[in-house]
Amino acid sequence: MIRFSVLDLVPVIEGSDVRAALGQSAAFAAHAEALGFHRCWVAEHHGMPGIASAATSVVLGHIGAATSRIRIGAGGIMLPNHAPLLIAEQFGTLAALFPGRIDLGLGRAPGSDQRVAQAMRRTLSGGPDEFPRDVMELQAYFAGDARLGFQATPGAGEDVQLWILGSSLYGAQLAAALGLPYAFASHFAPGALEDAIAVYRRDFRPSPQLERPYVMAGYNVFAADTADEARLIATSMQQAFVRLRTGQPGKLQPPVEGYYESLPPGAQAMLADVLRATSIGTQADVERDLASFIERTGVDELIIGGQIHDFDARKRSLEIAAAAAQSVAGS
Repeated sequence: MIRFSVLDLVPVIEGSDVRAALGQSAAFAAHAEALGFHRCWVAEHHGMPGIASAATSVVLGHIGAATSRIRIGAGGIMLPNHAPLLIAEQFGTLAALFPGRIDLGLGRAPGSDQRVAQAMRRTLSGGPDEFPRDVMELQAYFAGDARLGFQATPGAGEDVQLWILGSSLYGAQLAAALGLPYAFASHFAPGALEDAIAVYRRDFRPSPQLERPYVMAGYNVFAADTADEARLIATSMQQAFVRLRTGQPGKLQPPVEGYYESLPPGAQAMLADVLRATSIGTQADVERDLASFIERTGVDELIIGGQIHDFDARKRSLEIAAAAAQSVAGS
């Protein structure tokens, strides 16, 4: 049976601050847990005024303390930004605090622009090109490999489920070669989704962690009790994409009536492309769209995202998504 999870970018909304965003993130995870979602992930981003999840492992500790059952994790940690040992220690600590609940999704993008990437990079060489080596080094720390000459403490022997993230064939190939589950970022970069899934499944090699291929895909949901309200709440994320693409990132803006229709054709085309894996509407609309996406891709799990300015509207959207997911899973 297909699983459903949630992705939280810990949005900082216009008129508010990071403290409030972190408080809402903990409450959102608890809400997702009560609704029966399988996991809640947050992602590493840097230098972005509208996203408060830069210190990802710290945020996960905050979310873990607010929940008791739901799996929590990073979707993902951008490994080129870090020494693998530090990530092993951080997520080993999380696994000790919240046993059996920790996921570690690994990506090779910096999660920032080049200026911020250079400010945080441990060296100016290597970076994304060393990603496969860094992943295997991280695996060795968690395995307590004696060839390292020392143990990661915390880290060695801890139950941390590793994932490879991606939006291209590269991540699919690496996940297949290492026998790890694969998460595709179709919630903002859906272009290569089908090809990446095909490559991953074709080339998958079983590993001690995973016997058969397992694919998760990102999917946005903006759901409300009326279609008009759903279209309205979706405009905050539409604004965020337009501002990001025009070099003006900022806090998550309030919804704007008729925003999409007011845009020039180029901006409309950009949004239509990046938000192809998106459902906007009532529960019936979301059920139809989820079922179609799952049938087309055959994914094992969907992770549901979607930045919404008003927190009550965000929680209501998740409630409708949960009801739609339950209906789809039971059909």
